[in-house]
Amino acid sequence: MQKSKKTYFMFLWSFLLLLTLSCDNEEKISLIEGKTAIAEKAMVVTAHPEASKVGAKVLADGGNAIDAMVATHFALAVVYPSAGNIGGGGFMVYRDKDGNVSTLDFREKASFAASETMYQDDQGNVDVNASLYGVTSAGVPGSVAGMFEAHKKFGTIDMSLLIQPAIDLAKDGFKITAQQARNYNSLRKEFVENNRFPEKVALIKEGEWKEGDLLVQAELAKTLSRIQNDGVKGFYEGVTADLIVEEMDAGAGIMTHEDLKSYKAQWREPIVGEYKGYKVIGMGPPSSGGVALMQLLGIASHFDLKNSGHQTAETIHLMTEMERRVYADRAAHLGDPDFWDVPVAELLNGSYLSARADQIDPSIASKSEEVKALEINVVESEETTHYSIIDQFGNAVSLTTTINSAYGSKTFVSGAGFLLNNEMDDFSVKPGHPNKYGLLGGAANAIAPNKRMLSAMTPTIIEKDGMLKMVVGTPGGSTIITSVFQVILNVLEHDMSMTDAVAKRRFHHQWYPEDIQLEKDAITEDVRNQLAKMGHRFIDRGNIGRVDAILIQKDGKLEGAGDPRGDDYAVGY
Repeated sequence: MQKSKKTYFMFLWSFLLLLTLSCDNEEKISLIEGKTAIAEKAMVVTAHPEASKVGAKVLADGGNAIDAMVATHFALAVVYPSAGNIGGGGFMVYRDKDGNVSTLDFREKASFAASETMYQDDQGNVDVNASLYGVTSAGVPGSVAGMFEAHKKFGTIDMSLLIQPAIDLAKDGFKITAQQARNYNSLRKEFVENNRFPEKVALIKEGEWKEGDLLVQAELAKTLSRIQNDGVKGFYEGVTADLIVEEMDAGAGIMTHEDLKSYKAQWREPIVGEYKGYKVIGMGPPSSGGVALMQLLGIASHFDLKNSGHQTAETIHLMTEMERRVYADRAAHLGDPDFWDVPVAELLNGSYLSARADQIDPSIASKSEEVKALEINVVESEETTHYSIIDQFGNAVSLTTTINSAYGSKTFVSGAGFLLNNEMDDFSVKPGHPNKYGLLGGAANAIAPNKRMLSAMTPTIIEKDGMLKMVVGTPGGSTIITSVFQVILNVLEHDMSMTDAVAKRRFHHQWYPEDIQLEKDAITEDVRNQLAKMGHRFIDRGNIGRVDAILIQKDGKLEGAGDPRGDDYAVGY
């Protein structure tokens, strides 16, 4: 009882302090918001306006980038259920105002009962649906553990206060966007098929969803309240854990109380490289993003992309050939470093990247079947989401999080109101068998108990002369790495503003399939014909990625750019 009173008074004191700060700041600080926003001191850019406002409000109230990150993350779990989550995982790259860097891995894990052939029958045939839909596709979630781990080390505002905006949004509801209305309507059948009690699923309603409809998520509000009251144990133990395991037992899932209770987020060594005088900071394995991006930039440094121009046949050809080789390396060498000896230093060695550059013929396309990972001697729906934050103190967060496919497994934990991920599909369910995004993999990313699956997430921070320059990242499954690569080059090589760099149409290549994937109007017909003569093939497709990024301009102002492909939104002051 005494402990309960003490906790209550500490919470009350923190709340009153924050309320005082908030009242004072309301008179002084006006938030600047929009698809693009230019601000003097601080900026938050996310996939949804409500989440960006929550994060910016925390900064305006005196919180730092990690405080804003936590509040934003829980808010996205409410307002952006396609990828915002407490049932998934992700990676954080953090740079403090003094240039110190930390990277946190809160990627999902395979359950202790997982096995390498769990999605194969006796003849070795792969059951694709089992790794994509329902409870059998879910890895042990890491998001809640990740938020608490980061906050424990760097946060300044009481965690309970940071979760409260998400609870309010879930309990009171928020008005959905036109894009969300279309998504909920189009996925209604899948939600019904993959849930035991469809009538309890908040995203299912009688009739059609329309822009401006109020989405209330009462079960999710209760789950968030348990986390608010009991911390990490409010998710990985107790009522919520019971509900997760009950969902598993009802659908032949394998996740247990032991899996949940034993989950820990893990601090990793960052991937740090250089590109033409810029320091590039990324996430290491089990994210492939940092290594792959650094490889791409390392190979790109051997070519004059500024002179060859933006989206010309020459530039697209060279970048495609770089990507073809880097994705071949990814398939062969990258996986969870706790289970596989990932040759990071060798893959980023200057001589190795020079050899990769020398393989590229500037006038002829390679055949993917002839592009192999080089021999090395060794002693990730595209429906992910990313957010970028710079606070008033100069700290920066680049964080990418996911439940894999749009709306993950399509299965809500009944009684808890949140979606389970389908992250198990990011493993190599069978060597040489492509995952949802067409990515190939082998032994390095084979399924094993308690192992983290490989990811393409690429949260990135860039410095120039010791000063913060850029925070960038994107969703997009296998296209994440190449989207970040293109946006960085758009700014650094083609002198674009961040708004233009993010808005430009994109292309993608990933070794297999053979084709260059193209957004609509990404290239002119003339460029397409030139590339075809070089031997390239094409797949026309929809949007590639949704980059949310911040650029520190030459005058020191912050340019926050939300991708026009979605509801992405920047808010700062």
